[in-house]
Amino acid sequence: MNCSVFNPKKVIMIEKINNMNELYLKLQPYLDYQLLGNPLQTWINALLILLVFIILRFQLIKLFLGTVKTFTQKTKTTLDDKIVEVIEHPLRIVIVVFGLYLAMSTFVLPQTGELFFTNLFKSFIIIISSWILLRALRIFHTGFLNFAKRFHSELGESLSKLMLSIIRGLVIVLTLATLFNEWGFNVSAFVASLGLVGMALALAAKDTASNLFGSLVIFTDRPFKIGDWVKTPDVEGTIEDIGIRSTKVRTFAQALVSVPNGNLANSAILNWSEMEKRRIKMTLGLTYGTTSSQMQNILNEFRELLANDKDIHKQTIHVYFTDFQDSALGIFCYFFTNTTNWGEYMLVRERINLELMKIVEDNGAGFAFPSQSLYLENIPENLHKELN
Repeated sequence: MNCSVFNPKKVIMIEKINNMNELYLKLQPYLDYQLLGNPLQTWINALLILLVFIILRFQLIKLFLGTVKTFTQKTKTTLDDKIVEVIEHPLRIVIVVFGLYLAMSTFVLPQTGELFFTNLFKSFIIIISSWILLRALRIFHTGFLNFAKRFHSELGESLSKLMLSIIRGLVIVLTLATLFNEWGFNVSAFVASLGLVGMALALAAKDTASNLFGSLVIFTDRPFKIGDWVKTPDVEGTIEDIGIRSTKVRTFAQALVSVPNGNLANSAILNWSEMEKRRIKMTLGLTYGTTSSQMQNILNEFRELLANDKDIHKQTIHVYFTDFQDSALGIFCYFFTNTTNWGEYMLVRERINLELMKIVEDNGAGFAFPSQSLYLENIPENLHKELN
């Protein structure tokens, strides 16, 4: 004999299902109500899909980025970590847009409606892509600043800000042009007008552009730095400031001269501060009464003096008896000081000159000066008596 077992939970479940079916049948006329060409039930389904993506976006982002960050943390570079940081916030919007796309795909739309929503979703993608690119420019800005600190931090910061503003402007203009083109607007005339405006601006800002590129040349080649003593065809003095448009030079008369960077980039720049040693070049003239033995002793003592002096560079010392000049015996001296500081250099040169004079005096010789000897023949008797 078969006995059926009574299950109260099962009975309750069946009753709930029956009640839901009855409720659905009662709501069926309302769910079938047409709203903008689609039943109300389709609108409810689309809304539920969108709500699910909005609610779950944080969990989806956490799941996806958690996996990606686990991989990037194992790498040695920090670039991938910054890329993840860049896409994190836009990715949340991407998930919502994807949910909206799935929700709208449940609707039956006329051709114009489908075209509208297709363009709308494409516009979302373009805007989000531009957003990601603009956020990625922060990595460029930070990297450029770190690179600039090795050279000239102030100039590098100014250049990076300028370049960042230009790139941002280009991204925004290209994004707007792409959006207009996507919605069927003719952007050819707009682009052509931008080209004409750009040409006019380029002609008007020719000098500014030249100075900007001059700044880039100065930044990359580093022909000088603040505090250097430089000489150009236009000015000589000490560098006080290096800017985007011009470089300020303090002359020895204490005047401040602003030189356009475009001019500096195209000029020969003599940087005295980069000298490793400073030259002394001179020719000493001794009288013709100096004997050969005196000359030899003077030359030897000159060379010994320079070779043993702590302020004289030992690599290049030349002292030679070179010329029989009109009124002197020429000794050519060519050597370098270790210091490049102007004041210290002048002190060393003064001391060396005094010691060279003492050597000449100690050897019984003397320095010659420009002179001429006049010989007269057949002097008249009366003039001869007057001269005597």
